[in-house]
Amino acid sequence: EDKDITIRKADRVRDIKSFISYAVGCMFGRYSLDEEGLVYAGGKFDLDRYKTFIPTKDNILVIADDDYFEDDIVNRFVDFVKITFGKETLEENLDYISETLGQKTTETSRQTIRRYFLKDFYKDHVKTYKNHPIYWLFDSGRYNGFKALIYMHRYEPSTVARVRIDYLHETQKALRTAINDNEQIIETTNSPSEKNKAVKTKNKLEKQLDETRKYDEALAHVANKKISIDLDDGVKANYGKFQGVKGFKEGSKAKINLLKKI
Repeated sequence: EDKDITIRKADRVRDIKSFISYAVGCMFGRYSLDEEGLVYAGGKFDLDRYKTFIPTKDNILVIADDDYFEDDIVNRFVDFVKITFGKETLEENLDYISETLGQKTTETSRQTIRRYFLKDFYKDHVKTYKNHPIYWLFDSGRYNGFKALIYMHRYEPSTVARVRIDYLHETQKALRTAINDNEQIIETTNSPSEKNKAVKTKNKLEKQLDETRKYDEALAHVANKKISIDLDDGVKANYGKFQGVKGFKEGSKAKINLLKKI
């Protein structure tokens, strides 16, 4: 029985989620495939300590609702699996991971992994770290218009501005392009099912785009402040600096949480 042993028994779901968490740690540079143990948790960040798998240089990982970016968290995770276990078994390993995460019959393995990052990864991370997460999730809201992770220990006062300019705005461009593509389908297709699917997708994309516009205004306000954090103050105090930013839509009294509530 578990109570009678001092090591954990293998648990497929838990262990695959732990592997995904370790992969994200390598993407941020918290861990390195070239060194054992914790590699970075503050101080000067040295990219030379990472040879086999290179972490993100700007400390930002986008979790996109679709395959909009070559270097989003899903594509980086696929690269991580390829590097750690080999190109020859990549698809087999992705299938195993997606099956473990509860793959739906309509999904590819990458779509299942994307859904996990969008909906469940951060909840698991917060639970693992007992509501003191070291990875922080920028989250525009219920429609998943924009999500991006940063690593608390690599945060800089310019990080929010980079999230906004380099990633949020690029996501908005991708959403506009996708909306236009679906409008083309609606106007040109002779298939009722294809048209209905395009209408449904277009409506979803428009909600996402509207959500990101509101989020952009609040993000700009905080980016201009160039907020500093002190790691010695702990997660709760630093995390709280990004909560409850007043919305700036005319007539709006709502406040926007830049980071996912914990």
